[in-house]
This record gives sequence, structure tokens and C-alpha cells, in this order.
Amino acid sequence: MALSVCYSSFLSYLLLFVLLFREASSISHHHHHHELKSIHFTLFQHETINKTAYLIVNGVAGPSISQTTTPFGTLYVFQDPLTLKANSNSKIVGTAEGTSITSSLNGLQSISIAKITLMMNHYKGSISVVGGTHNTKPSNHPVVGGTGDFLFVQGYVTSSPVDLSGITVTYKIQFHLYWPPYAIPSHPK
Repeated sequence: MALSVCYSSFLSYLLLFVLLFREASSISHHHHHHELKSIHFTLFQHETINKTAYLIVNGVAGPSISQTTTPFGTLYVFQDPLTLKANSNSKIVGTAEGTSITSSLNGLQSISIAKITLMMNHYKGSISVVGGTHNTKPSNHPVVGGTGDFLFVQGYVTSSPVDLSGITVTYKIQFHLYWPPYAIPSHPK
């Protein structure tokens, strides 16, 4: 008899625990349904060899330097203008500055770190990105931080080559930015 009372008590506590856990779980799911403030736009990066981009350390192995490849281990720095259109003479609305290190033996991939400073009509500040870059294919870079109107921003930036010929190369930069509910941009549109 004492065993059945203990077992009954145990079942009661178990049922109470399951009900409380279920209620707590349903409450926590409600926080994930908030609408995120987001913006999506495209700019163009113009990189000119020995004007806005420089080779600092020549790599040790792999293909020679070209518009699409650099030897393994090459350290490269850049401070490139960002424009509204693919034409380098269009309005400048920002700057991409950072560094890349060639990380593949075929010379086509690198690890890139960049601070993208934007001076647009409704948004001013910077976005920091880091990630792997493929020189001839689109690459996604996660946003790891921001300042100004981009404080607490999350998302990713996609970099795609547009024109790899000549001394100036052009990349299409697509921004996919999201603010969590606790961080509303100061210039919402």
C-alpha cells in the first residue's frame, strides 16, 4: 500500500512537471514571432589595383597574380568606393575597407574581413563582415557587428563579381540586414 501511495505521488509530480514544462515551452515560442525590421539593397564595389587595393605580402605557392587569382598566403588590403550603380562614376555612398588572405592553393579563395561604412539618405554607420570569399563566384559573408544606425544589426552580405577585366574590378554587394526587436534603427523607413 505504501508503495502505491509513493507511485501515485510520483505520477502526480510527473504530471505537474509535464504541464509546467509545456506551458513554459509555449511561452518561450511566442518571443520568436516578432516581426524583424529589415532592409535589402544592392551597391557596387570598385577595386583598382595599386590605387584602392594593394598587395602587401606575396604568397608562397600556387598560381601567379591575375585579376582572379593570387598565390597561397597573399595578404591584400583594400579601401574601395561603393556606388549605387555598376558604373564607377555613379554616386559614392560608402566605402569597403579591409583585408583578404588567400587561403586556397588554387588562388581562388580567401578569408576576408571588412568594415563597410555607409552614408545613405536614411542610414549612416558601418557594418562589419567576415568570411570566405571566392574570387569568381558569389560569396556570402555574415554580418558580425555594426555602428551608428546599424548597431546590433544581423544578417549577411553577398559579394558577386560583375566585371573582372581591366585594372578596376567591380563587385555587386547585396545587403540583407535585420534588426532584432530590442534594437530599432534610429532612422526607420
